[in-house]
Amino acid sequence: MNIEFDAELWLWDARNDSSWYFVTVPPGPSEDIREFPRPSRGFGSVKVRVEIGGSRWETSIFPDTSSGCFVLPIKKSVRQAEGLDVGNPTRVRLSTWD
Repeated sequence: MNIEFDAELWLWDARNDSSWYFVTVPPGPSEDIREFPRPSRGFGSVKVRVEIGGSRWETSIFPDTSSGCFVLPIKKSVRQAEGLDVGNPTRVRLSTWD
């Protein structure tokens, strides 16, 4: 399954010792991912391949119970390479795999 969307980078800093940066997969694509048959994984995560600008990597997306959508963590190396900061909109390409 291939998905492309625009989303803003946001910061989750609920822990004092570290900060995590994410983009939220929009509701429609999140629902498509949820309904796509795949093996069961911890925390409801889904393995994905990601492309933002010239950066490509493999990671997992996780369900967010507060929004009902999946969230994608954005690594520091990607944020730096793509010049991303909190509030910056970015084009994301995801493909699911197992």
